[in-house]
Amino acid sequence: MEIHVYDTYVIAHDGHTMHFDVFTSEKNDQKAITYAKQWLASIGEGDAVVSSKECRFCHSQKAPDDVTESINQRGYFIYKMEGC
Repeated sequence: MEIHVYDTYVIAHDGHTMHFDVFTSEKNDQKAITYAKQWLASIGEGDAVVSSKECRFCHSQKAPDDVTESINQRGYFIYKMEGC
């Protein structure tokens, strides 16, 4: 499966920066933002601001099996990097 990667930086409620990627099966900026918001809400950061400024398309690539499985189940996969 080809996935689309959205590089995302948001400010957490305590002021630190969270950096993560949103992986989706379709290149759709608004869906990527929605998925970022869903994930943030699930970890208690639902008030974080996420817009096209914080969540930007980066590139497309082939997905490993675990990412494909998550996307098929939820529509997205979150790749956590700094501050998550």
